[in-house]
Amino acid sequence: MAAETSDAPRAWRTVLDHVETQLLTGALHPGDRLPGERALSTELGVGRSSVREALRVLEVLGLIRTQAGSGPSAGAIIIATPSGGMSALMRLQVAASGFPVADIVRTRLILETSVAADLADATPQPDLTPATALLDAMDSPDLTPAEFLALDAAFHLALAEASGNQVIAATMAGLRSGIEGYARAGLDRLDDWHETSARLRREHRGIVDAIRRADVATARTRVHDHISGYYAETFIDPAQTRA
Repeated sequence: MAAETSDAPRAWRTVLDHVETQLLTGALHPGDRLPGERALSTELGVGRSSVREALRVLEVLGLIRTQAGSGPSAGAIIIATPSGGMSALMRLQVAASGFPVADIVRTRLILETSVAADLADATPQPDLTPATALLDAMDSPDLTPAEFLALDAAFHLALAEASGNQVIAATMAGLRSGIEGYARAGLDRLDDWHETSARLRREHRGIVDAIRRADVATARTRVHDHISGYYAETFIDPAQTRA
């Protein structure tokens, strides 16, 4: 028992590394069931307590769902790919640390201008149906500012997902709560929410239009101006948002 205790930090990482490798190589997929604790312990040469610790970490990261018991639904089931775990880890980091707004804005500018350019340059044209459906939802006059900004963040995530770049999409998903949070924090600094929301809707449509016209330069510029413009309006120094 003492040997396992001293070896535990390295042992549970062995289990994590094993599951990650299985996912990346395609040996495991969402919906697959992991071997039981006893089987993993025997296969990897680690104690069952180390296996349990690794499973708890994987569950927190959103990669697996566990259910106690002995029936057909018991055990650990893969519910997400590694990108899902990356998003979960990023969300936790945003919640715990509260990244500086300027850092998140700079990251958005780097990622989202690249996404817009890639979408505009893609052949065949990417599927923008989910993104445009969110724009239609944002046209509702009954939305509260918080509801509008939640849809706004979802729109930007939908563009990232349309790009097919799983790392960028996972990063954007992880940053989503932070983006919504400081966008809401800026509401009190706006002189006229109605005017601002109308402008944001026009800018969203303009981004989609540039992508559909395969105008790479305009798509990139419109995304940059859209993101930096809102933060300038909420009294964040625009110079801090330059990519």
